[in-house]
Amino acid sequence: MRFLVLTAKRFVWFVPTVGGLIAIVFVVSHVIPADPAALIAGATATEAHKAAVRAQYGFDKPLVVQLGNYYLNLVQGDLGKSLFTTRPVAEDLFARLPATIELTFVAMLVAVVVGTPLGVLAALRRNSAFDHVVRLVTVSGLAIASFWLGLMLQWLFAMKLGWTPLRGRIEGFPPPGITGLLTVDALLGGDVDALASALWHLALPTLTLAFPALATVVRFTRAGVLETIQSAAVQYQRSMGIPWTVIVWKYILRGALTSTVTQIGLLFGLLLGGAIVIETVFDWPGIGSYAFNAILQSDYNAVMGFTLYAGVMFILANLAVDLAHVLIDPRETRG
Repeated sequence: MRFLVLTAKRFVWFVPTVGGLIAIVFVVSHVIPADPAALIAGATATEAHKAAVRAQYGFDKPLVVQLGNYYLNLVQGDLGKSLFTTRPVAEDLFARLPATIELTFVAMLVAVVVGTPLGVLAALRRNSAFDHVVRLVTVSGLAIASFWLGLMLQWLFAMKLGWTPLRGRIEGFPPPGITGLLTVDALLGGDVDALASALWHLALPTLTLAFPALATVVRFTRAGVLETIQSAAVQYQRSMGIPWTVIVWKYILRGALTSTVTQIGLLFGLLLGGAIVIETVFDWPGIGSYAFNAILQSDYNAVMGFTLYAGVMFILANLAVDLAHVLIDPRETRG
């Protein structure tokens, strides 16, 4: 019951949150001194032709009117047409969405599965050689720019050693489309070669995207475990002679994971933003690279479509985090 109540409370704020996000991005993207009508019309277009293009796309109307029209179209499920692909933005996003979802979820999975145990071990072996090595790696993960890391990984593993593909999602023809996620479709179709190719193509983009997220998970898990170890409750349990392994698994991990789970929800948003850079570096055909090109070309509708997708996914990810908090600590729903 408490899950339903919490979910209902979050969905009450869903519409105003997304509406506010759209308004902010809409205003910011339209006040930037750019003239997409001039880009569409071409370098040799006359002023009359440019004015006709502005009137065609509604760019000549006041900003408030344009925003109101966007809301009205959005309520009807219309995200508008991309100015440069000339296709509906919803179709463009739907075609590219599986690639970004696959990359983002695999990167998050790697960050959580690898980062959480590393953070716990680093805390339990505080100031040991292992802890210092983990600290060095995590600081590097937070300090190194993702685009530079991606380029270096491409140079070393793809161009120098030839171990991994340089770019793209798969070699040859993809498996029959069921979900759009190539690894899942290859598994469902029993195509081992396609699965291996998809995993190899995922390796470098995933590593690049997951590295800073993994570093954050490690640091917050380590800090949470250390704080819980020093709590009065854990000190009392140790004085009662309860085995250390029981204290760690039953009490320390449960208390320490709350802050880690919160960070995972925030990291999901960072991964969506990081996908813009990573997909561009690795020529990954997702909505991140689509958004990058849309920003360069002042493609307002495409930018707004990506913003809507990122906002919805971020809200859903934080709802999942709130529900996970309830599972870890039922006191979260009190009050």
